[in-house]
Amino acid sequence: MAHRNTVFAQLLKLVPRHQFDSIAQRHHRGRKLRRMTRYSQWIALASGQLCGRQSLRDITSNLRAQGRRLYHLGIEPVARSSLARVNEKQSYTLYEELFGKLYASCRALAPGHRFRFRNPLYSLDASLIDLSLKIFPWADYNRMKAAVKLHVGLDHSGYLPAFVTVTDARVHDVVVGRTLELQKGSIVVFDKGYLDYRWWKSLGDRGVFFVTRLRTNACYEVVERRRVCKGTGVRADHVVRLMGKSAIEVGVKELRCVLYRDRETGKTYRFVTNCFHLSAETIAAIYKERWQIELFFKWLKQNLKIRSFVGTSKNAILTQIWVALCIYLLIAMIKLKSRLAASMQQLLRLLHVGLFTRQDLLELLRGGPPLPLSRPPCPQLDLL
Repeated sequence: MAHRNTVFAQLLKLVPRHQFDSIAQRHHRGRKLRRMTRYSQWIALASGQLCGRQSLRDITSNLRAQGRRLYHLGIEPVARSSLARVNEKQSYTLYEELFGKLYASCRALAPGHRFRFRNPLYSLDASLIDLSLKIFPWADYNRMKAAVKLHVGLDHSGYLPAFVTVTDARVHDVVVGRTLELQKGSIVVFDKGYLDYRWWKSLGDRGVFFVTRLRTNACYEVVERRRVCKGTGVRADHVVRLMGKSAIEVGVKELRCVLYRDRETGKTYRFVTNCFHLSAETIAAIYKERWQIELFFKWLKQNLKIRSFVGTSKNAILTQIWVALCIYLLIAMIKLKSRLAASMQQLLRLLHVGLFTRQDLLELLRGGPPLPLSRPPCPQLDLL
């Protein structure tokens, strides 16, 4: 019978070994590693994410139990102390660069977003990852708890995290928003936390469109009233000029204000945008689509290990977060390549169960039978 490698080994082929080693060499610190390599660290932390392991001892014990399967993964058994040392000393930026490579591969496979317009669409938001102040004093947030903040720009073509930054919890959302380099013609949607008239103006000057909500105390005057279609939920579509002191000082250009009433909840929302070529109903639908980034944060925290950590140093925490994001992209790549109808959560559960089985990866994800044993069963066991 022909040899078939484990599901985990087939999954890791999506990250070529030579490419990983090249990235690892650029981000290496200190003396040359001997038995414990960055590739061994990658396999150990990736297996911990996919199998839901709780600690370093749990990860290393699980790998040691696989025996000969480690040979086909290209590593030797990993010692707990060695893994802890590499997590603490070797820079997390290796996995940050690996994340960028994986995103580029996924982006080439991703379908377009669900809207008819061709402009790239992104959602921008941030989420706190809570930590224990006693265990992680370096992540002090407000003297009561510790946390780090995960900033994400979600690409709606495939719902992939395109821009990711991990900062201290005290860093304001809009500070990271100012650093994003979006291509001309893109549409970015964000909530009220990104109120910065100077940044809004710079987006318009670069040819980037934005959609956000206007605060209730915002001062503006109506310059033009545009026609609206009845039955769409749009109550008003105005061209407005912001009259606040800071908006006038910055020189914000005229914007578009859309008043929309949600049929399901009965709530009324005010959206503001510099996009004039789309219908008012589409503007409201774009902001509603921003909910996908909230679902992304929820999925990440519920299914991958970014709420309990196997290290205490800042570098170890960032390493685990970036490895989790790389695993998300690996699962997304499988889904995009195979065009499976199963959800990301269903795929992760199947990988959790059959990660070290010798079965074709796609057969596992499609519910195919496992690979039969090459050796005949023992008659004594049959009697039992």
